[in-house]
Amino acid sequence: MSGLELMLPPFVACMILVAIHSYLGLHVIAREVIFVDLSLAQMAALGTTTGLLVGVAPGSGTAQLFALAFVVLGAALFAATRTHTKGSVPQEAIIGIVYVVASAAALLVADKAPRGADAIKDVLVGTILWVTWPAIARLAAAYAILGTILFALRRRFETISFDEAEAQRKGWRLRWWDFWFYCIFGIVITFSVPLGGVLLVFSFLVVPAVTAFLFTREPVRLTIIAFSTGSIASALGLWASYQSDLPTGPTIVCSYGVVLALAGLARRVALQKASESRGADVHGELVPENKAGV
Repeated sequence: MSGLELMLPPFVACMILVAIHSYLGLHVIAREVIFVDLSLAQMAALGTTTGLLVGVAPGSGTAQLFALAFVVLGAALFAATRTHTKGSVPQEAIIGIVYVVASAAALLVADKAPRGADAIKDVLVGTILWVTWPAIARLAAAYAILGTILFALRRRFETISFDEAEAQRKGWRLRWWDFWFYCIFGIVITFSVPLGGVLLVFSFLVVPAVTAFLFTREPVRLTIIAFSTGSIASALGLWASYQSDLPTGPTIVCSYGVVLALAGLARRVALQKASESRGADVHGELVPENKAGV
């Protein structure tokens, strides 16, 4: 098998994953719920291992339903624990608690379930190098449906994520919309974690979004930068993995770290130059000089 035949399916799968995860990552960063994907991934893992415990075949449609059921439970919990005021328990703490408890519960269930250890390992590592074209087609179809829903609801989700005060002023039921957002998010995670593993999916979600926020706060530009840098990092990781015969998932994760570091360096250089000629706004986003020279 040639290098192109071996690496083309993982590359296409990465592009599909980056397309939807980089966008969802913008909401995760804006909402300051950084580890929500890890928590939902562990809820999905708990659902999968619970299915094994009652005799459900791994990888079957029923196993997927078990994972989705636990993800919906997590979505409901995160929506119900949304906080609006300072001084209350941060939602990130609730997310961390759910992650720890779900992880521990999954280990306990896996200890009693047949092939439970293999299920936990698949959640951590993934199988992206051996992805097949039929699996890619199913992934693309599922994400096309979810992407259409996200596009249709983008104004509402973006307002809640980026301007919560405006959403409250309009009288929207934020917990209700949070529930639907986390449900969509959880379904995406349910499809992606078995393929990419927790570490890789976390990188797809968070690193491109963080990179984009280094340069702008405008949603359209954020989306473009996040997808572009995620695509570049994925391609570099796959190339390095093939050239150096390294594990694919960890290599891609490291390439995301390298791209983020380079982006941070580029931002620092750009801000330094801007401070000498045009100035920078209070958020560090580059802006044109106004008539007053500020």
